[in-house]
Amino acid sequence: MLNTHVDYRVSVAYVGAVLKYLGLTPAFPLLLSLYYGEDPVPFVVTSVVMIGGGFLLERIDSSGELGKREAFLLVSLAWLVVPIAGTVPYLVAGTGTVAQPVNALFESMSGFTTTGATVLGDISVDTHGHAMLMWRQLTQWLGGMGILVLMVAILPELSVGGAQVVNQESPGLALEKLTPRIRETARALWGIYAAFTLLAALVYYALHLFGLAPNMDLYNAVAHALTTLPTGGFSPEARSVEAFSPAVQWAVMFFMIIAGTNFALFWYVLKGEPRRLVENSEFRSYLLAMGGFGLLITATLFAGVGLAQTPANVGVIPGNPENALRQGLFQVIAIVTTTGYASMDFNTWDASAQTILLFAFFLGGSAGSAAGSVKIVRWVLIKKAIDRSFFTSIHPEAVRPVRLDQKAVDETTVRDVFVFVLLFLGLFSVSTMFLYLDSFRTPGVTMSGLEAMSVAIATLGNIGPGFGIVGPMNSFLLFTPEAKLYMIFLMWIGRLEVLSVLIILTPSFWRR
Repeated sequence: MLNTHVDYRVSVAYVGAVLKYLGLTPAFPLLLSLYYGEDPVPFVVTSVVMIGGGFLLERIDSSGELGKREAFLLVSLAWLVVPIAGTVPYLVAGTGTVAQPVNALFESMSGFTTTGATVLGDISVDTHGHAMLMWRQLTQWLGGMGILVLMVAILPELSVGGAQVVNQESPGLALEKLTPRIRETARALWGIYAAFTLLAALVYYALHLFGLAPNMDLYNAVAHALTTLPTGGFSPEARSVEAFSPAVQWAVMFFMIIAGTNFALFWYVLKGEPRRLVENSEFRSYLLAMGGFGLLITATLFAGVGLAQTPANVGVIPGNPENALRQGLFQVIAIVTTTGYASMDFNTWDASAQTILLFAFFLGGSAGSAAGSVKIVRWVLIKKAIDRSFFTSIHPEAVRPVRLDQKAVDETTVRDVFVFVLLFLGLFSVSTMFLYLDSFRTPGVTMSGLEAMSVAIATLGNIGPGFGIVGPMNSFLLFTPEAKLYMIFLMWIGRLEVLSVLIILTPSFWRR
């Protein structure tokens, strides 16, 4: 037995429990396969593998306690093992580019981490079938609010130690405890998440029934609801949301904004405290950032200076206020919330408009939402900390804590925010250089510096599309297997906000 301070067997056993219960989820695409007359075998095999593998891992149990270190290990392992299991349908089906193991793992990791980057060479039901594409959508929905938050909500054995698990998995700062018991908080968050998903599906399909969205049939309504609320961005349509009417695009914008908002604020609204939402400084900054960037890009598109070429399929943009506003706002909201949908191919934009959008890649949605990247609240705290530094430089005798919504923020939290942003930007820089240099190994692939930066932030920030060869209507298929494996690592570490994974990779984590 390893002489460590971490009881890894407890973590592995809980990973088994997670895998076992997630083994029930392929039942949804399995039923769809029967309805559409498609092959159900990939989903039967997936359920058997997940449930069987889960039972085997559960047997590695020392009956120890789930301490802080075990929680770190559990979260990191679960977010690695579940996407590996998620490759089974792709590999068993053996159809298309995801029949290759590295591609299958890339697609699965991109799904569960809600990144939305894809290596599918052909996104169509003709190639992959309705059920397989719905599995792809479902992986994002399961990962959006967090697979371990879901497990805390349904598994009694995770009631003890559940708070540590949820805090390590949840994006942003520490999860706000809404109820006395963490299990009830997890249920509340997943309940709100599921309710908004259902509402999105109903709204999308209603637009179809009222003749405002000819292509948004029931299948597409459910499929896109499953990837809007988790800020995932996968679509059964090769042209993403560009394939749908303006009415659908406006509706998707509304639900993307919801998905990027701290879900705890909706809890307070339901409890009769709507002021908690409108007075929340992070929420106001989130809306202001999207509005500012959106209007800036709208202005360039309306004037025509933001377009390098005339885009197809979206109508005239220059001089058209509604179209320019819709395209500008949609792409900014999709990137800030890290959903990654596209209402047009922003590869047709010029370098100035793309550079503005690149800055939006680093914002992220709210803490406690399904969004990725840095998160708005961290930028708010950094600004407040810098303001405090300027003030105390002029008034050295003053004691001025950093405040957020009239509450003093612990100095440890402020320090952790700076550490996270420094690590995030450092990893982004190293990744940009590695991916740029690796592109020279692939015949026919050339990337500019802007494109290389977009590839790095699109995967590390769990955003999805970038510029150039990884634009919203393209894929990550052309990269070498080594580059894809590195991007899989970036998606994994990005979903867990860097530190949770880096900590378990340090020798001190394992020492007594």
